[in-house]
Amino acid sequence: MSSEPRITFKDPQVSTPASSSPPVHASAPAPPAAPVQEANGTQSVNLTEHLLPIAEVAAKYNVQVNEAKAQDSLGLTSTEAAKRLVEYGPNALTPPKKRHWLLRYLDLVLGLFNLLLILAGLATYVLVIMDPIANFSGTYLGAIMIGIGLMNAFIEFYQQQKSAAILESFLNLIPSQCYVIRDSATIQINAKELVLGDVVVVRTGDKIPADLLVIGATELKVDNSSLTGEADPQERGKKNSYTNPLEATNLCFNGTLAVAGNGYGIVVRTGDKTVIGQIASLTANEKRRESPLSVEIEAFVKTIASVAGVTAVIFFIVALTAKKQTLSNALNFAIGTFVSFVPEGLPATVTMLLSIAAARMAKRQVLCKDLQGVETLGAITLLATDKTGTLTRNQMTVTYIWTGLKMFLAQGFVEGSVESQSTAPFDATASAAANELLYVCTLNPTAQFTTKEGPIATREVLGDATEAGLVRFAASKLATYDTAQDEFPKVFEIPFNSTNKWAMTIHKRKHSTGSLMLYIKGAPERVLKLCSFIHDGEKSVPLSAQHLAQFEENYTMFASKGHRVLAFAYLPLPESEFPEAFEFTKDPVNYPISNLCFLGLTSLEDPPKHGVREAVGKCRAAGIRVMMVTGDHPLTAEAIGRKINMMLTDTKQGLAKKRGVAESEVPESDVNAVVVHGDSIDGLTDEQWDHIFDKEEIIFARTSPKHKLDIVKRAQGRGHIVGVTGDGVNDSPALKKADLGIAMNISGSDVSKEAAAMILVDDNFASTVAGIEEGRLIFQNLKKSIQYTVTHTMPEAYANLLYICISLPLPLSSILILVVDLGFELLIALAYAYDVSENPEGLMKLPPRKPVTPESVQRLYRRRALDIAEGKTSTDAEANEDGNHEHRVTLSMRIQSMKSVFTKRYWSEKFEKTEDEVLIDGDVMSYSYLEAGTLMTLGCLLSYFYAIWFHTGITPAETVKFGPTWGSSDYTYEGRLVTVNTQKEALAFGQSAYYIAIMFQQCFNHFICKARLSSPYGSFMFKNLYSFGGIVLGGGLCLAIVYIPALNTPFGTDSRLTPYVWLISMGCGLVIYLYAIVRFVVKRRLAPLQYADTVQGLQMFPTRFSTTDARKN
Repeated sequence: MSSEPRITFKDPQVSTPASSSPPVHASAPAPPAAPVQEANGTQSVNLTEHLLPIAEVAAKYNVQVNEAKAQDSLGLTSTEAAKRLVEYGPNALTPPKKRHWLLRYLDLVLGLFNLLLILAGLATYVLVIMDPIANFSGTYLGAIMIGIGLMNAFIEFYQQQKSAAILESFLNLIPSQCYVIRDSATIQINAKELVLGDVVVVRTGDKIPADLLVIGATELKVDNSSLTGEADPQERGKKNSYTNPLEATNLCFNGTLAVAGNGYGIVVRTGDKTVIGQIASLTANEKRRESPLSVEIEAFVKTIASVAGVTAVIFFIVALTAKKQTLSNALNFAIGTFVSFVPEGLPATVTMLLSIAAARMAKRQVLCKDLQGVETLGAITLLATDKTGTLTRNQMTVTYIWTGLKMFLAQGFVEGSVESQSTAPFDATASAAANELLYVCTLNPTAQFTTKEGPIATREVLGDATEAGLVRFAASKLATYDTAQDEFPKVFEIPFNSTNKWAMTIHKRKHSTGSLMLYIKGAPERVLKLCSFIHDGEKSVPLSAQHLAQFEENYTMFASKGHRVLAFAYLPLPESEFPEAFEFTKDPVNYPISNLCFLGLTSLEDPPKHGVREAVGKCRAAGIRVMMVTGDHPLTAEAIGRKINMMLTDTKQGLAKKRGVAESEVPESDVNAVVVHGDSIDGLTDEQWDHIFDKEEIIFARTSPKHKLDIVKRAQGRGHIVGVTGDGVNDSPALKKADLGIAMNISGSDVSKEAAAMILVDDNFASTVAGIEEGRLIFQNLKKSIQYTVTHTMPEAYANLLYICISLPLPLSSILILVVDLGFELLIALAYAYDVSENPEGLMKLPPRKPVTPESVQRLYRRRALDIAEGKTSTDAEANEDGNHEHRVTLSMRIQSMKSVFTKRYWSEKFEKTEDEVLIDGDVMSYSYLEAGTLMTLGCLLSYFYAIWFHTGITPAETVKFGPTWGSSDYTYEGRLVTVNTQKEALAFGQSAYYIAIMFQQCFNHFICKARLSSPYGSFMFKNLYSFGGIVLGGGLCLAIVYIPALNTPFGTDSRLTPYVWLISMGCGLVIYLYAIVRFVVKRRLAPLQYADTVQGLQMFPTRFSTTDARKN
């Protein structure tokens, strides 16, 4: 069971009095409430003020308020406020603790690969201490290996620091201001200076600075989408009937936005004790498990290190016993064997490949805070995404308009679509009704643009989201919008309220019978009740039963799509009753409110962002399951899901309705789509969770932050590699827990950006698909690079093994092994970072490399049961308690990790057949170590023997026979005296040839390894010019080490080496190339490439909103 705190809320409704009473003054201040820790470890927010009368809350916080006229409240005194600020601290969230940079660097140094290199380097110094003269070269060798380990760690550390610096620039560092009443005066202060009991003044457009209990409000509405995912503005006032704080109508929460009206509230929570602070603490308590790439590289290192270590120990013993070597020589050989098995340049290659890919993604507006997140994005099997602000614009937009008894579409539509057959583009000149409705949208709303500059679609609107949608629509359709308010001034207004559910305005606008025009908009059923007439497009006619039926049909159709529906009406006021100078009053009522003319209906929705439908479709075509996790209403969520390729089939309710049967009669096997309400999540059993995740199309609605976190954990528990996208505070715990959290930069909260491992700089969800493609490509390129890099380790390893087994003069020295790994090999391997895809379309049709199948789930459950039986915990890898996504590692953890290599279970699981494609699989190991590695070794040995024979006349038989004493004494063979100097020269020629042979054969192997999905020939192999640059630079370095006399002494080479060796090496490289072609043909016949299952019904064309955006751009 997880032991981290959880935030929970209860939902029963209660009645909370909103009594009016004279100003209250309590005798003593009460301390702020703190979260209560329940027995079961669940953290419950102790926020109860919304259940208390205002007078009692005022007494609790020792503040003087006036419930009847909140603006006349006295508030706290400045002295008391200063005292409380000192006592309780500033109103600010505690920033995540930053671990010291040196400790974070040491974490990377303690990576298994780097640790092995450092230990090997230290071992060489042991040799130097044992025999300083004979092992003097170990001084440089040890320093190089230790330097490699430190450099590898530094490269990754540098990238993390750079990403962290960019993130800091994204965070909102500007201190917010707010208005409070202190000493009976309204003053502006920094929001950090707010204290418990302060009376805050809230105006339209203000960001709520703390958790407030409302003590007075006028048409106040707040946008809670960052906390709850609810796109609709929520009304706020003194009355409340809910126990759940998130649903309470008399609370305003820190970080939310006042979009309409104004109000006053008592501060009841500040800083970390606010609801947003509680969610932030929930985020900090979560730990991210290690990335798939980390796990696979560590598994590879364990395997290689164990093989290298065991081989080194065995031959160390052989050298001491069978070969009678000295301890120093035997240990030197053992270290050489170990070094030859370990590709020292691999960590640097992987890190630099990921760095290059991260830089490439940054150009595509995707910031990677964690380098390995680049590859993780390509590995995800499930993408859980928020709706509001992520899939949708978080901007209400007019969609359908029914006016003049005709249906119009406010936005553009795709030619040939169903919509184009039944609707027409809105045209204000099409009928008098359409023109009049446009004026209602222009003049009736209270929302307004903050500026008249720039495109209408990008202008900021101050006001209610629904009215903002009407304003944008009107401004885009009415040429005189900017001057309409002045041309037709407002003379009277009844704002929208929860009682009437409509808003009315009267304007000076001349018509045939007078000078004043009444406009009204609001809830359709309420507005219709006020009407006796309807506009048929030409004139006003009496409402009939047929008209009412049409109204009902269209209203139902709009609502079924999850749209918000508004009705419009108007009434020309006759001059005889209402002259131009008539003074309207609310009390007594002297304005008409009946016999209005019904103009029509409009539907508004928060539409999908540009490119979202295609992006989701591409994800599903790539075998990635995409599900929505939102706090919004289920109907709204499902409606959006069906527009963006997320839900294509019917839910059980839909199938039952189609078949005319009860839901219980629909077989579960027929259902592939499900919409889960948040209220049911807490009560789901393990079996029910399994049933849900067995579906391909899943939507979770009305979810809390804890629900989102639980969903991620459940998905991970089934083996999914989970990506989560979101922008709100409510998304941050799930963003932190996911294998890859993806936050939005522009609309995202600071908490969500801190929690995520990746940030979409331009808030474009479609960038996620580009990232997935990039991640899959970098995985393929990493695999190519590793296959290429590992291949050359076999000639290095064989050189040491032949030295000890048959006493062959050492074909390749330890120093040359290092300049192979860190010289031309590194330069050529880095070129893979720029490789293009062999088949871009095919790449995104491959299934995820770790697919979740019934077999994989059962295998995971079985392994988990074994862990429990062996007394192991199934917790995730340890992560920083400060909430960062880096993993702390200790030496003891590394030792424990290495111990597992020597267990039967480790090797049985390693060779267990699965559907997974891992970075270093059996195919890569077989090719690199057994096939190409062996062929390359033969080519190197051929070059080695040829060079020795060509330059000195020494035959291969001589090298084997006199190998044990090579270079230490003269010998005579077939009447020919071979001196020590000649032997040393021969070895220099042989090692030079062996070294060069590796380089030339690896140049051929470089192009062979480019082909992962197709045969090793084709135009794609030559598109990467960096490959040729790497070969030129790497080859130049290799030839310089051999042919520059000044470098011969430190590296043991000889500049007189004949170029004929090049031809032998190239010929051997060509043999390897031909072998690879035959191998590919056989492999594809035995195991054809498998693509992801085709998803039927995907709509891979833009939505009408995408089309509209494209035109605007």
